[in-house]
Amino acid sequence: MPSTLFHILLLLLMPPLLLGVINKTKAAFAGRVGAPCLQPYYDLAKLLRKGSVFSSTTTWVFRAGPVVTLAATLVAALLVPLGNHPAIISFNGDMILFAYLFGLARFFTTSAALDTGSAFEGMGAAREVTFACLVEPTLFFILITLARMSKSLSLTPMLLYPSPAVWGEAGAAMLLLVGALFIALLAENCRIPFDDPTTHLELTMIHEVMVLDHSGPAFGLILYGAALKLFVLGAVFVNLALPFKSGNLLVDWAAFAAAMLFLAVLVGVVESVMARLRLVRIPQLLVAATILSAFAMLLIVR
Repeated sequence: MPSTLFHILLLLLMPPLLLGVINKTKAAFAGRVGAPCLQPYYDLAKLLRKGSVFSSTTTWVFRAGPVVTLAATLVAALLVPLGNHPAIISFNGDMILFAYLFGLARFFTTSAALDTGSAFEGMGAAREVTFACLVEPTLFFILITLARMSKSLSLTPMLLYPSPAVWGEAGAAMLLLVGALFIALLAENCRIPFDDPTTHLELTMIHEVMVLDHSGPAFGLILYGAALKLFVLGAVFVNLALPFKSGNLLVDWAAFAAAMLFLAVLVGVVESVMARLRLVRIPQLLVAATILSAFAMLLIVR
């Protein structure tokens, strides 16, 4: 019971901190003090206190978009083990539900953008689904490879299977998986070099352009859902790349939290030393990630 309670608290409270650490790291690289790491929590609290404004041209789809997206991401988060601790919900085949939940979230986000009737948001929705078509094969290759290695279709045994011994036996395949997953993590969360969450240049925006008409609590749900998605995919990455298992409850939780913060710093470093890619270059990097994950699968099944 204490482990489950800590699991839920970490899942609900930690995601905005990752965004704060990323922004703090970028500020440090730029020689600025930057906003405090807790700034995303203040922003969410401010948005939840505000009222919402809805255009008369929108329908229930626009209002349901942020709610359904957050709900789908939250259920997907319950399927993922955190560190050395099993997921709260686990059954054989839950990796398929995990993939479909992310697909459902993306469907409602893009539908809400299209519901505004704005050509500008429609452009962002088209870019979102186009790049998603190139990211999803990478995620499926990674899941299939892990399923093959663990001989299970459930995320808990799949993500708890990696260990230092597995890295010793299949280090090349694991390295390819981690590289492909990190690229997919940046693309799925609209981070540099694929997208810049702070940009408002209309010719380069992808995800941000889809949520420009949301305000108040609805926009807060979108921001929190984005942070939760980063946390979920980050947990998958940490389980693969840093499979630390001590057997001590508190030590394992502390190690997982530290690994997540390290991942946030790593994302901040990447965003500080890299420029955003031109739109025509993004498919090339996403295809490269798919090839990496496909090679990893070939190394495992050969």
